[in-house]
Amino acid sequence: MLTRFDRILALALEKKGGQQALSALLPDVASVQQLKAVSDDRYLAQMTRCVFNAGFHWRVITAKWEGFEAAFYRFDLGRLLTQSPDEWEAYKSDERIVRNWQKIQTVFENACMIDEIAQEHGSFAAYFADYPADRQVALMRELKQRGSRLGGKTAQWFIRFAGKDGFVLSNDVIAALIANGVDIDPRASSQKDLNTIQAAFNQWHEETALPFTHLSKILSYTAGDNIPADVLLSYVGRQSVR
Repeated sequence: MLTRFDRILALALEKKGGQQALSALLPDVASVQQLKAVSDDRYLAQMTRCVFNAGFHWRVITAKWEGFEAAFYRFDLGRLLTQSPDEWEAYKSDERIVRNWQKIQTVFENACMIDEIAQEHGSFAAYFADYPADRQVALMRELKQRGSRLGGKTAQWFIRFAGKDGFVLSNDVIAALIANGVDIDPRASSQKDLNTIQAAFNQWHEETALPFTHLSKILSYTAGDNIPADVLLSYVGRQSVR
């Protein structure tokens, strides 16, 4: 049976030292209007950053990010989609970026996806902003199928860092889900498991009216090592490129 979220919240409050400390750890969630106001080049930038973060230490990508912005023309879709094959090949030796050819190719492939969705919906921002949070698993599936290297947790981090309401299935979140009655495999990777997780989050959202982002973070603070709130605040942050 799924645990009532007020019990989960009570445990998180106890571990983090009360409402003020816990609230300080919860990230902002952008409104639909704010998400629509973001230009599509910024979504491609955020998508690219998440793709490159996967498999590399995030600090490496952060340290080189201004180089990425310059090399990819601040992710201007029109400029990127009209580059010649030779111009793309030149990135293999471009020291401003991480020279991983498979991931470099995703910039073009995901630019194509964003451009196609923009033609269908007026902008990628409109499509992304209007996608309901209670259907996050469906959004993740679409991004994986239509885009490049957006499977696993990459799409989850893209959603989070873009500021959209959504959960991230960290190890602590998965452990907390299982501990609170969600019947899933610890890998939480199958569509069956993801749909089960979505249903649990939807139920907790209906129960509390809390954003999915906050539900996810609160869950994470009930599992794993109990790092004090002031320590977490010393390095917590958003990798936003908006």
